[in-house]
Amino acid sequence: MTLRKSARVSVVGIAAAAVAAAAFVSPAQAAPDTDSTASGHRATQRAMDAAVEAGTPGVTAQARDANGVWKAASGVGNLKTGEPRGKNDRFRVGSITKTFVSTVLLQMEAEGRLSLDDTVERHLPGLVRGNGNDGGKITVRRLLNHTSGLFDYLADEKYRTTYMEGDGYLKHRYDTLPPRKHVKVALSHAPLFEPGSKQSYSNTNYILAGLIVEKVGGRAYEAEVRDRIIKPLGLKATTNPGNSIHLPQPSSRGYSKLFRSAPDRIDDITEMNGSQGWADGDIISDAGDLNRFYGALLRGKLLPPKQLKAMKTTVTIPGAEDMSYGLGLRRFDTSCGKTVWGHGGGMVGWLSLATSTADGRHQLSLNYNGDWDAASLRTVMEAEYCPK
Repeated sequence: MTLRKSARVSVVGIAAAAVAAAAFVSPAQAAPDTDSTASGHRATQRAMDAAVEAGTPGVTAQARDANGVWKAASGVGNLKTGEPRGKNDRFRVGSITKTFVSTVLLQMEAEGRLSLDDTVERHLPGLVRGNGNDGGKITVRRLLNHTSGLFDYLADEKYRTTYMEGDGYLKHRYDTLPPRKHVKVALSHAPLFEPGSKQSYSNTNYILAGLIVEKVGGRAYEAEVRDRIIKPLGLKATTNPGNSIHLPQPSSRGYSKLFRSAPDRIDDITEMNGSQGWADGDIISDAGDLNRFYGALLRGKLLPPKQLKAMKTTVTIPGAEDMSYGLGLRRFDTSCGKTVWGHGGGMVGWLSLATSTADGRHQLSLNYNGDWDAASLRTVMEAEYCPK
């Protein structure tokens, strides 16, 4: 997901320019932590509260810094009951999954099992062909930094109206979608540009990256993520859902404005088939686990120096002056001059952001249980790292 200063939610693929005011009155405010740690995060709490006041149902967040761990929440986790948003909620992280997938592939490179300069054709022969698409011109590196030129399957109009919007979503939310279906949708379109010549975010890239993980590893991508990242780091709240429709507890309800013709309508979309995300966005986690993951990653606990340097080698994102993109890792330049690394994530009903300083000593991860106000995620991040 691209976090711009506009209110655009491109990854979710639905109409995000909806009216901000949600269809509920005076949501309960979940209380922040009251210990001494909280005093350093007052600006962050205020920014979270402002997002709720603007219409997002609820926010959950965790920060880690030299003073310890700070957990907070704001708003509601259930619009029907008014139950507050939980500080330990699990949620669908969306495209934050991409950093996990990139980490696995870079570990495989460090083991000599593949090269970033290998072509897609080498690992998935014959798969990326047709309509001008050529897997022989697309490298693993170009998948991971979104310079492949491949069309984003979520931008396909038929796919979007069937699986991402309105009555189509409500009818098909429980469908199991195999990864190669997503690839087929993308390849029905011509490439956007010659591979390597530009950068354009495409979820198709990480479907292919997941397929390469499986080809090289000889087993499911989920197993590689579990054994290489989740288990070693003790990420007890982090799972790949497969085709399960449920969120593990504790969790809140997720909400979406599915209908362009009814911008004030809010639907509960908590249950959905996890396979509709896969390696481009299927992981379920919580803010604490995401902080542990990005902290370990940036401290060099998951990758050797060569691979971490490659991950942090960025390309320009067209139209974004304060961001650039590495290998499944985004660089954010804040208003106060600090640089943080991480990724955003959007799924129908959920918006997330996970970030860390380069030394891995200060993290912030947060989630909205509504999908229509991506811009204010950046505002919360700025409040954490640039409180003055």
